[in-house]
Amino acid sequence: MHSSGRSVAIDVMGSDAGPDELILGVLAAMDTYSDLADIALVGDSGIINRCIATHGSRYVDRVSIVHASEVIGMEEKPLVALKQKKDSSMLRAIELVKNGSASAMLSCGNTGSLMAGSTLKIRMKDGIDRPALASIMPSLNGRFVLVDVGANPNSTVINMAHNAVLASVYCKSILGIEKPRVALMTIGTEEGKGNDLTQLAHEILKKMDGIISYIGLIEGFQLFDNYADVVVCDGFVGNVLLKALEGVVFTLANGIKYEIRKNPLRMLGALLARGAFQDLKSKLNPEKYGAAPLLGLKGIVLKAHGSSNRNTIKNAVRIASDLSISNISEMEIDLIAKTNEIIGH
Repeated sequence: MHSSGRSVAIDVMGSDAGPDELILGVLAAMDTYSDLADIALVGDSGIINRCIATHGSRYVDRVSIVHASEVIGMEEKPLVALKQKKDSSMLRAIELVKNGSASAMLSCGNTGSLMAGSTLKIRMKDGIDRPALASIMPSLNGRFVLVDVGANPNSTVINMAHNAVLASVYCKSILGIEKPRVALMTIGTEEGKGNDLTQLAHEILKKMDGIISYIGLIEGFQLFDNYADVVVCDGFVGNVLLKALEGVVFTLANGIKYEIRKNPLRMLGALLARGAFQDLKSKLNPEKYGAAPLLGLKGIVLKAHGSSNRNTIKNAVRIASDLSISNISEMEIDLIAKTNEIIGH
């Protein structure tokens, strides 16, 4: 391996697309980014060696292989799977972060198992109760961070205050926005709108001036209008929203293709507008930031979609590598301490 003082552990066995597609994504990242962290591929060593020999023999000295004999399936119950499959690729990758052999890890596997295993093994940072999944979302004018997108469906007001801080630090680190504008997702921007959780969270976030740049409430139709850089919601709403948006994008893309192919005139128009379609696709492409970090842990853990293709993985590896050298942890600890002082936690 080359020496950079940092490394990313990749759970290659958790992907719906299979280990070869995931490894090809890792190799694509190594082709594209010259300053990438060291890579540790975790999983069945026979499968990994075969894929590397076939597709990435030029990188044989730049990756290490950590054998794991078991795989946690998508439908398995998290705690049961973690107890019964101690030699799973996911758990081995988590342990590499825990013992300091890796500075970050990435998995496409079972979200519940990843969250439970990371929380139990790596632990939460001081002052933080629960982890949160933060997803970078596309808009016509840029990108924004949506948190929580499913790690904690039963979020408390304190969780949401912590998530606002964690996502702000993440947004600053990855998107380069010095003072991210933080908004709270609800059903109306007037004072008093939303359920009890949202109203209480709104009151607490208003008290956190100087820790975050809170701009108030946001409705669904404002999400993609460059209104905020960080949007906070509970994990139930965030997960429903994320999956609904994925479905809408898929439906629109296929619907447009179907309508265009109905007659030659439309196909000619589409050909003339090809550049505009490509630019729009690039702006809205969710693959650009291919993974969501579990914020709040003492180590860096990222979750990619189970059906991620090699291009998504390539970008996810880049994010994991970038986070492995950031000072995000120090910023989080300081700001969470100040937040807990304000909210009396």
